[in-house]
Amino acid sequence: MANDDPGRTLRRLRRLASLTQEELAERSGVSVDVIRQLEQRRKHSARLPTLHALANGLGVELTTLLGDPPAVSSTGENDGPRFVAVRRAVMPALWGPEPEPPGPDFSLTGLRERIADGWTQYHAAEFDTVMKALPDMISDARTATVSADDDDRRAGFAALGKALQLAGHVAVRMGKTDLALIGLERAIDAAGRSSDPLLRPMIVNSVAWTYQRQGRLGDALSIALHAADDIKNGGHTATADGLKVWGALTMSAATSAARSNDYERAAALMAHAEKEAARVARLPQGSDSRMVSVFSPSSVRIERVRLAVQYGHPEDALALAKGMRLAKDVPPSWRTWLLLDVARAHTDLGDAAGAVRALESLRRVAPTWMQHHTLAVAIVRDLWALPKHPAGLRPLAEFLGIENGTGTGVGIGTGVGNGTGIGE
Repeated sequence: MANDDPGRTLRRLRRLASLTQEELAERSGVSVDVIRQLEQRRKHSARLPTLHALANGLGVELTTLLGDPPAVSSTGENDGPRFVAVRRAVMPALWGPEPEPPGPDFSLTGLRERIADGWTQYHAAEFDTVMKALPDMISDARTATVSADDDDRRAGFAALGKALQLAGHVAVRMGKTDLALIGLERAIDAAGRSSDPLLRPMIVNSVAWTYQRQGRLGDALSIALHAADDIKNGGHTATADGLKVWGALTMSAATSAARSNDYERAAALMAHAEKEAARVARLPQGSDSRMVSVFSPSSVRIERVRLAVQYGHPEDALALAKGMRLAKDVPPSWRTWLLLDVARAHTDLGDAAGAVRALESLRRVAPTWMQHHTLAVAIVRDLWALPKHPAGLRPLAEFLGIENGTGTGVGIGTGVGNGTGIGE
């Protein structure tokens, strides 16, 4: 495992799931002795297939079981000044000054462009850059919400909703899911005061992802399906933007169903999403794609690869990934997950050379994301434990800060957007 105290993480997640060690052993197929040794710290690591099984038994994402990367404090204390500033922006101090109306130099167009750039940086794992920009971005959006003009005021609330949604995603990457939910609830309130009918369901999808990170799979499934139905019943799937938001919510629901061991329902949802994704390119295009959910035939296929790997079908995962051509608008975060899942599939099949090739590709196309993934560290450590190292493994281990198979890598995030927060 990538974190320094795997037993504590396993024990905490097991207790949150209200499972005994024996019940987890039965659900996961992992012996109760292995579970007991990990929790009692008599065993300090486990191979990826064992971790997959335990994560499935707990109903959580693998990266949740892997724990926080080294740069994240699991206690929530000692946040750096930059993240403290994000907290203040999301939750202004009581009795603080009310926002002033925007001045003559204020530009809503410029603000929207800054927010769109923030999402691009987020998908490129430039979290420090995003955190630096967020406080002013949120403050300026609050300023726009007190504009004298009604249209500008509603546009200001839309900007505030999207900025707070971005802050919520960053908070999840920092392991602060409760703060993320506070920010996302405030984003939903802002969206309700805007004129954008798609903004609220987009933010609901982010809430569903956050619930997944907390192991609240039933809640995540319910709200994603509810929001997807609202979009369809409202006639919004006749535009590309509306269909993208619907598709992202549907894939999110499929992920929650799969993690709840309802594979039949997950497969049906994914099949429906894949059929509808083919329509996106034929529909009238709308707003800046950086501000709308990610949904295309490529994103559906990426998620199908992920689910195949997570639920013990590595051969199917590799078959789905073979020859895949990704659309230009697939962000680096999604490409990262695809290559990681391909590496996981090769590892599960005992193909160390294939896993290294996938990881080498990941390092070329998304080196920053690779450094922010506990899963990348876990795969490389698994390969490092082999009696014979495949060619190319040592440079990858050095890149992730792994020495003699004991390092923990670097980073502040545990997965991607849309790993489970599909579409944002």
